[in-house]
Amino acid sequence: MRHLALTALPLALIACSADNAVGQNSTTSATKPFKTSVIADFDAPWAMTFMPDGRMLVTEKAGEMILFDPKNGTKIPVAGIPPVDSEGQGALMDVVLAPDFARNRAVYFSFSEAGQGGKGVALATGAFHQASDGTTKLDGVKVIFRASQYVDGNGHYSGRIAFSPDGRYLFFTNGERQKFDPAQDPKSTLGKVLRLNLDGTPAAGNPLAAKGFHPAVWSYGHRNLLGIAFDKDGRLWEQEMGPKGGDEVNLIKPGLNYGYPRVSNGSHYDGRDIPDHKAGDGYEAPKLWWNPVISPAGLVYYSGDLFPQWKGSLFIGGLSSQALIRVKLDGDNASKADQWDMGARIREVEQGPDGALWLLEDGGRGSEGRLLKLTPAQG
Repeated sequence: MRHLALTALPLALIACSADNAVGQNSTTSATKPFKTSVIADFDAPWAMTFMPDGRMLVTEKAGEMILFDPKNGTKIPVAGIPPVDSEGQGALMDVVLAPDFARNRAVYFSFSEAGQGGKGVALATGAFHQASDGTTKLDGVKVIFRASQYVDGNGHYSGRIAFSPDGRYLFFTNGERQKFDPAQDPKSTLGKVLRLNLDGTPAAGNPLAAKGFHPAVWSYGHRNLLGIAFDKDGRLWEQEMGPKGGDEVNLIKPGLNYGYPRVSNGSHYDGRDIPDHKAGDGYEAPKLWWNPVISPAGLVYYSGDLFPQWKGSLFIGGLSSQALIRVKLDGDNASKADQWDMGARIREVEQGPDGALWLLEDGGRGSEGRLLKLTPAQG
């Protein structure tokens, strides 16, 4: 393990102005309004969440969950994680504390696995426990939901988790697994946002169950959903990777069809055209889209006080764009605000207890897998 000292990353900036059309990227000032501390290295990290005591749970692609203390750099493996199929885009994915974690110590996490019919994304939970000798595990781990159906291939699992503001429901993303049509298949959970009870069962009152959809489906017509977050007013925002072009930020509303693969502001990788979103086509259009793409990964709604000028914004990690992206929200509307070059693929963005922004590099294609902490620049 390395515990690295404070460093500054390159100051080159790629930015998109809030005044631009939603499909365009542009450049602005090269001055970053934050300083970057390199806190630790991980092995291809995927997600993180903060514990009430300031420590973190960090997931790594190959299947390791780590209890990490940013105050002293201590790393402790968390036992109890089921076998993970980490080929391709497979990984031990998201990790989120239960709304009532202080009472039940429950941790929710997602991972890709092999099973009947191929591979798929699973949602599991277990109770966090640390023994007197410091060893840590999740007790009573059980899978509470599996995507329907499992298919061949190693891509587009998604697997992001968010709890509703009232703590009653769990929202879970299932990617379309690079199979296109399942995103429109009412019986499949692939290419969907799902609303579940905390025990993993489909929530009552989901909007499409009476129309013959899988009872867990909340919205459909999605591709690879790699971030979901609620804002302060309870709106659910989602970002997803488009095909060749057309990365999206969507405002998720119950029962709506977001169009993929029938419409997209991108094209298939083999060059085949996909009709663009247009008014009256029957599909919910994205609030924002990018072409050239940003390859979005991770999403957080910022509610902290350390960066007061950004309160109420969304922050997105960029993989191929090697960027941190800020999106300004105004009610149901979103606009591009800033895009900072981070010099590495950013897999995850999280808000810390003091309002600092924390980033994880994904450890692939030249990225080192570092944990970064962003705080306001001095002067």
